[in-house]
Amino acid sequence: MNDVLTTLLDLVQSVDPVVRTVLAGVAMVLETSVLLGLIVPGDTVAIVSATAVASPFEFGALVAALVVGALMGESVGFALGRFFGPKIRASAPGRRIGEANWVRAENYLARRGGIAVFVSRFLPVLHSLIPLTVGTSPMRYRTFLTWTTPACILWALAYVSVGAAAAGSYRELADQLHQAGYVFAGIIAVFALLVVVVKKVLHRREERHMAHPDESVGDDAS
Repeated sequence: MNDVLTTLLDLVQSVDPVVRTVLAGVAMVLETSVLLGLIVPGDTVAIVSATAVASPFEFGALVAALVVGALMGESVGFALGRFFGPKIRASAPGRRIGEANWVRAENYLARRGGIAVFVSRFLPVLHSLIPLTVGTSPMRYRTFLTWTTPACILWALAYVSVGAAAAGSYRELADQLHQAGYVFAGIIAVFALLVVVVKKVLHRREERHMAHPDESVGDDAS
């Protein structure tokens, strides 16, 4: 396992750091705009890119690239929602998403306002639909950025930290421990499990708010 993992990590690290960081940022633009977040796995992009981090500067640069890329993509989604929302919803990709998901995003935003924008960054499907949905709502772009920016920062810090820590731990142990690859896999697996649990908790909590709108505060949409 060590040989295969070392080859894969070396392959990622062989890419020029500037190119690697830019590609990660571009991938995030695609992941958070025009519904491509349902296809391009932003979580995977962040983890894989982070395994090649070799210095605090590269760490900071990657986090910045992911955040800027996510904000650019979400801004594109917001603009498209503002000007072409109904057409996108009626398009073939929009219909493939399902009317139920569109309605869910609209109701979620209407009832939770800015909190919906923040939490959606960590929820599947909704993190791609919310920017478009916000664009069709009365919420101002400045308010949208105020809520989504800290969410993007937290998301990027979490994924880059885990990817860098897993790869760093493996490289330190690879020459001493034959099963070092399992340390890497274990860190990623524990984080993935934690992400699944957090997403389920958030999902259930927000479903309760949607089922009982009188208990939620949705006045952040101004």
